[in-house]
Amino acid sequence: MSNIPKIVILGAGYGGVLTALRLQKELNYNEADVTLVNKHDYHYITTHLHMPAAGTDNPENARVSISKLIDEFKIDFVKSTVVQIRPQDKKVILEDGTLSYDYLVIGLGGEPETFGIPGLGEYAMNIRSINSVRLIREHIEYQFARFKREPHRTDYLTFIVGGAGFTGIEFVGELSDRIPELCKQFDVDPALVKIYNIEAAPTALPGFDPELVEYAMDILTKKGVTFRIGTAIKECTPDGVVVGEGEEIKSQTVIWTGGIRGNRLIEDAGFETMRGRVKVDENLRAPGHENIYVVGDNSLMFNPEGRPYPPTAQIAMQQGVVCAHNLIASIRNQPLKSFTFSNKGTVASLGKGEAIGLAFGKKYKGRTAAWLKKLIDLRYLFIIGGIPLVLRKGKFL
Repeated sequence: MSNIPKIVILGAGYGGVLTALRLQKELNYNEADVTLVNKHDYHYITTHLHMPAAGTDNPENARVSISKLIDEFKIDFVKSTVVQIRPQDKKVILEDGTLSYDYLVIGLGGEPETFGIPGLGEYAMNIRSINSVRLIREHIEYQFARFKREPHRTDYLTFIVGGAGFTGIEFVGELSDRIPELCKQFDVDPALVKIYNIEAAPTALPGFDPELVEYAMDILTKKGVTFRIGTAIKECTPDGVVVGEGEEIKSQTVIWTGGIRGNRLIEDAGFETMRGRVKVDENLRAPGHENIYVVGDNSLMFNPEGRPYPPTAQIAMQQGVVCAHNLIASIRNQPLKSFTFSNKGTVASLGKGEAIGLAFGKKYKGRTAAWLKKLIDLRYLFIIGGIPLVLRKGKFL
């Protein structure tokens, strides 16, 4: 009977993939059995999804085949959906089988946080996966086709984006670029198209540099976006949204980007959570479980000021590297490493050739920031797939 420790990684998002790739690189043969579980046979670049959602890029460009990233002699890949996590039994129940583990890494990704707003779960769409962005793109095109048959229905040409965080801002930037092309294709007067970006907080991009936020809003307003800042969506209906003190904005397209919570499977497994996220210790372990690590959207970590870090790709990647280090250290009976987030900067695109960013202690905007965004994307491709992946995918990002 084998005494080789079994490591199971749930989810091939940023945290899960970086954990797997680091283990692949650092572990010796037969030092551990590593299994990566994901419901799709591809990893997708979440920070790129706003483009195919708006129709300005092909969804295929945002996904990378897992088989091209991992060494099948070092990592077993299982394409399946996780049904249940049973920490007390050291087992994971899949839809088509069961896996036992000695060490578990949970990186299952988040779910849209609706904050209890009625109708959001039923009537709003979300930019969360390759399939969800395909649906959004096709839905938007369909609204233009519908309008040609029912020209009195201007709600077909009204697009509401709930949330003015990074995803919301990047999406309206791409959508405002796409609208002129769709108007030309369907012979629609551009003046009839309305894009609303609605945000409950007193500013777009809450917590970001005010000067850059003002620049972004100015650019997007000129592109045709109407901002409703400091305005909460009270309800989402089949006919649009209700905001503020009962004002109704009629629309057949509501896209919600207003927040992420953790995964319900984690709550169901009995872990102590806040909005579905586990407050991990300094080594990224779930409290009370020395053999279970939690990364990405499923983990909750606080900055020195006591505020939770937003769940970004950057923090998930850094967690993946430390998580792999600590798994190997556990197997080799070596000391674990504490996780410290190193913020390399943040860039938000505003459509073609436009972006804003904070990096290296400086502010960037316009074309310079757009190039910086591209460099960040290329760096990520290099980290996970080296030069071959950069050459294959880099030209599309």
